Amino acid sequence: MQHIKGFEAFLRDTVNLSQAKLDLLATRVEAIYNALKADPELGLLVLGKKPQGSWAQRTIVNPVGDSEFDADFMLHLAEVVEWADSPKTYIDKVYAALHRHSVYGGMPHTRKCRCIQLSYANSMHVDIVPYLHLADGREVIVNRDDNRWEQTNPAGFTAWMQKKDGIADGNLRKVIRLMKYLRNHRKSFLGTRSIILTTLLGGCIDETKAVSEPGCYGNVPTALLTIVEDLDAWLQNRPDKPSIADPSGSGLTFDHRWDQATYSYFRDRIHTHARQIREAYDEPDYDRSVRLWRNLFGDSFPDLPRPTASVTPTTAKFTTPLVITTTSRTGRAG
Repeated sequence: MQHIKGFEAFLRDTVNLSQAKLDLLATRVEAIYNALKADPELGLLVLGKKPQGSWAQRTIVNPVGDSEFDADFMLHLAEVVEWADSPKTYIDKVYAALHRHSVYGGMPHTRKCRCIQLSYANSMHVDIVPYLHLADGREVIVNRDDNRWEQTNPAGFTAWMQKKDGIADGNLRKVIRLMKYLRNHRKSFLGTRSIILTTLLGGCIDETKAVSEPGCYGNVPTALLTIVEDLDAWLQNRPDKPSIADPSGSGLTFDHRWDQATYSYFRDRIHTHARQIREAYDEPDYDRSVRLWRNLFGDSFPDLPRPTASVTPTTAKFTTPLVITTTSRTGRAG
């Protein structure tokens, strides 16, 4: 059985990052941005900001227990000709601006490969990602470890996500959050990065299938079943780690984000989850179906009372293969 109301409550009360935390994140990012823009050395280079990653794609989930939640934002900076041969200078300059700030200088802050991380005690950390439009037309972020540019196309990734979510009746993002919950809270397929998980799940959304099999993405449990079974079919045909292209069209891949061992573990876990989802979805007994969903998602999945009206189980077997374009280059985007 589908238990649509159970999924609605589970997402609202357990999986989704609360609106209060989202508001806090937005407030803190705005304060950080204003501080950097007001910095006497960096401020003139600051051109704008925008969310990145899970925050931008609306796929951010609640952290485990008392763990911090994190979010990225892109700090749009002007190009400085004198720094052309040293891209890492942009990360160093943003770090220096935080370091000399009266508030942020006293908070934990550190330079990472592609960002500056600022941590708030016992709540969250924010990754600030320097982002530039170069004179040659490229959109880039910085790889500080290698002191080089990495091409990116955040607007293209967002447009791709919006299109896929639209085809899926607005349920792709919810499915991504549910799968992140399985990874983070249920400790399944640990090691698979969010950008890869998002790309693979989004790559399963098939416009032709949506037309030929109406309703295959029509609610959360049905979309979950459809997408995970299609992903499982695609993975089972690929025992070796496939190339995962950046769907924004940058020409890059996310292949460097995992190795064969991580891929194999992910492939095995998705195979198991596809079976578990099918069993819970097809189970005609209400109480047993709830138990099967709770076996998958844990005791936080609501054990709602049996409805007074009869519920007819819906069964659908979807087998359309996933289509993911591959390429040979590597990089980071989104």
